Amino acid sequence: MRALILSWEYPPLIEGGLARHVRKLAEGLAAEGIEVHVITRGHEESPPEEELWGVMIHRVREPERPRDLGEFVTWIEHMNADMLAAGVELGDRIAFDLVHGHDWLVAGAGDHLAKRFRCPLAVTIHATEYGRHQGWVDKHPQSYIHGVERWMANRAERVIACSSYMREHVADVYGLEEERILVIPNGIDPKELVPVDDLDSLRSRFAAPHERLVLLVGRLVYEKGFQIALEALPGLIERVGDVRFLVAGSGTAEAELRRQAADRGLDEHGTFLGWIGDDVLHSLYRIADLTVVPSIYEPFGLVALEAMASGCPCLVSDTGGLREVVPNEDVGLRFRSRDPASLAAMAERVLVDPALRDRLVAEASEHVLSFDWADVARQTAAVYRELAAQPVR
Repeated sequence: MRALILSWEYPPLIEGGLARHVRKLAEGLAAEGIEVHVITRGHEESPPEEELWGVMIHRVREPERPRDLGEFVTWIEHMNADMLAAGVELGDRIAFDLVHGHDWLVAGAGDHLAKRFRCPLAVTIHATEYGRHQGWVDKHPQSYIHGVERWMANRAERVIACSSYMREHVADVYGLEEERILVIPNGIDPKELVPVDDLDSLRSRFAAPHERLVLLVGRLVYEKGFQIALEALPGLIERVGDVRFLVAGSGTAEAELRRQAADRGLDEHGTFLGWIGDDVLHSLYRIADLTVVPSIYEPFGLVALEAMASGCPCLVSDTGGLREVVPNEDVGLRFRSRDPASLAAMAERVLVDPALRDRLVAEASEHVLSFDWADVARQTAAVYRELAAQPVR
């Protein structure tokens, strides 16, 4: 069986978690005996075609993406045209049994190629514009992106979501029957969470031995809820004392979050690191005393999984897919979403109670093993084979 996967990012070009997801899925599908081809975009230094870990990768050359969202939509349309041209050329050489697109960013190319190849189209919806903007999708470009997502979800023969929460959300927002949406969680490979060699030296850069270090990781955008964590920190510091924080990531809300931290007198208590590479990120989990995931909207919650797999206690907002990643207080704690006081109270529980911390770490190390990439690939391969056996509608 041959599958063509479309993704706007793939290592070494990494914009967020999607690149890692598609890579691990593609490699897992190859291990399942599926011939996997990926069309993605690449920079000048990346080869236009190469085989890595059993996956054939085909890259279209694209300029750096624009920062302005309006320009970004036009840029995505051009990228889809380039991916379509690359897919047509590839399809002239290879017969594909299925096309699998990831998110709205490749919807146009995925639709055209599936029709050209006369094969089924599967799409994975990792997040929605409706969710990212709390339902405010009446103005361009949010309205355009929302429209593409709705069309894509209704066009596909099968929709894959990363959590039960997302299945309900997608069904409600796009008017789909829930049975057309299959839940396949994201995976994690603890062996890939490799830290730097000298963790003691790294920790000493950010906290003294007697201080507690609170870690916040992710894209600095409104829906990730970092503003709620910053609101909670002054009270937490006052009650616990000797608390420092790290914010690792970049995004459109970074300047605003830095101003918020300064306004609340937090500058002397923590550091904004900006974007960091995987080796440093994996190390931060290991030197932190607590990772907080304060998202307002979260389809899944990979940061929480990575923290737990790295031996760091985790506190997450009680919302979305985070409820499934942290299902009970055996593996992590949850606070009331959008509530800084609840966040501070739950963080205090972990930071002042070593026995609780040790219990969470021990239980979480077993819990994360249920999010296995091999199982994700097996479930996805089963979807592929089921779709390929059915007539295309």
